Amino acid sequence: MSEQETSPNDGQLRLTQHAMLVLWGACAQEIGLVKALEQVVLSQKTREHRPQTKIIEFLLAILAGLPHLQDLSRSAHPLDHDQAVAEAWGQPAWADYSGVSRTLQSLTDEEVNALVDALTSVSQPFIDQECQQALASARRLVYDADLTGRPVSNTSTTYPDTAFGYMGDTVSLGYQAALVSLHSPTFGRLWLANQLHPGDTVSVTQAQALVLAAEARTGYRPRRRTELVSARLTQAEAALTAAEEPYEASYEKQQVAQDKLHDTKIELAHWSRELHTLEAEYERNGRQPTAHCKLAIARRKVATYEKRLPRVQKAVDVAERRLARCERRLVAAGAEVDRLRHHLQQLRSENERNPHPVRALFRIDGGFASQENIAWLIEMGYDVLTKARSSAVRDDLIAALSPETVWQRVGGNATITAWASTTADGYFTYPVDLALTRYQTGKTVRHAVLVHYGEDDVTADLDGWFHRYNGRQIIEAGIKEGKNVFQMHHLKVRSPQALLLQEHFACFAANFVRFAALWLTEQQQVHEPSFGTGSVKQMVQVCAHTSAWVKHVGDVWLLTFTEQSLFAGFSLQVGIGPIQLPLPLVRDVHFCHF
Repeated sequence: MSEQETSPNDGQLRLTQHAMLVLWGACAQEIGLVKALEQVVLSQKTREHRPQTKIIEFLLAILAGLPHLQDLSRSAHPLDHDQAVAEAWGQPAWADYSGVSRTLQSLTDEEVNALVDALTSVSQPFIDQECQQALASARRLVYDADLTGRPVSNTSTTYPDTAFGYMGDTVSLGYQAALVSLHSPTFGRLWLANQLHPGDTVSVTQAQALVLAAEARTGYRPRRRTELVSARLTQAEAALTAAEEPYEASYEKQQVAQDKLHDTKIELAHWSRELHTLEAEYERNGRQPTAHCKLAIARRKVATYEKRLPRVQKAVDVAERRLARCERRLVAAGAEVDRLRHHLQQLRSENERNPHPVRALFRIDGGFASQENIAWLIEMGYDVLTKARSSAVRDDLIAALSPETVWQRVGGNATITAWASTTADGYFTYPVDLALTRYQTGKTVRHAVLVHYGEDDVTADLDGWFHRYNGRQIIEAGIKEGKNVFQMHHLKVRSPQALLLQEHFACFAANFVRFAALWLTEQQQVHEPSFGTGSVKQMVQVCAHTSAWVKHVGDVWLLTFTEQSLFAGFSLQVGIGPIQLPLPLVRDVHFCHF
């Protein structure tokens, strides 16, 4: 039976092969997603289908986990033929994938920005609510940041702005997606922001941008630690003053050397002329020089100054190099003072505009954790959990071990020992807590260094410290979900604008599936569901590709799953109002939280 075919018992029924997409459509209309996307002005002309319809269809391709754009039209159950899904999403019909592709290819930067703003407006109330719940329960916000590769074929020439870089354990051509997420009390993880960069982009260059993106999205900021920056500025000003004295001394020595070189050159030139004149005079008069004659004296003077000249020139070179070093130190010290003054002024201004600061934790892996980034995060007011980026810090901690060192087991093959409040011999700008972890893998022993800054006494709870840092695996799971569930390892588009929209759609889709699950649960008013779809993977890969009969009356949607589906015999109703199917409905489908 085709998607267009109706039941012989009721001509109002529609058959869908994408049951969950119907329900998601009802949710999308309820939360204003469809309206928000339809209100974006797009320059493409409407022929058979509006460009906004094709943009929504592209979102559905990602929600359905389609590997390729052509799967919209060239699959076992083409989504573009499913009229029940179109109706649920408020569209008259779907376009062929080729039309979707052309619309995506024609998008401008301004149009993509407007579409992203539409997504933001829809998801922002959910994010605001989760921030409030997190602050009420945990008393702080927890962010995670990471980079993930988006590889393409190493021989491809049609993807713009790609570059070779490390993606996993290999070097590949493609892009790097920079992502930041919020630890959500309700949903576990919500994506806040994403940025797309060439494949050679490295984590350490993206940390600050991701922090600022997270702040912009949530609207919350911790109190900037201006007292730390102020103390650092005082030290920098002292360093600038200290750098001025050797610079002035080096400058004086360089001037003395230059003067000596100048005098030597003048004397050499003078005696060279005198020698030339005397040699000509002696030759013209046929005179023979004596040991103490003018000619002999002139020759000795020239020889002396010729011998002296290289030594004086070398002294000048040494003085100029010394002066250049002192000048670089002075300029660097001055630039650091200027930077810190500007930074301090900015942080003070931000504190004045932030009357209700929050506590916030940023978890990052070692790729982000340069000295500069850790210091900046601390100054921005964040608690920090990360790994040390420097192998030298690890090696120094290993060297500091002794037979009396106490190790605590924190995992099946991991033990840990710690040092409180240390700069690691000046490596860190501010004192941090350090923990050396030891992993036993067969006969191989590996070490890593955990870094913490914040109010928590992590050295008194090493197990908690270890597992709180490893809690950032939630973003790694989200990255895996994006690749395996929403098929982001297959880039469906090639224009820069469409690639960026795809990234935003994928993050929004992962959030939306969770929003919709909660909405469906509330619609069903079920407290102890008898049947649950407990994972995003199942929702996308199974429920979005299962068949059901659909009846839509007013605001009510009623689905009964076919005998060929995984959920045969189950039915589900969303919306308020009586509605009946003339088919035997035995059980109800209920949805649970993730």
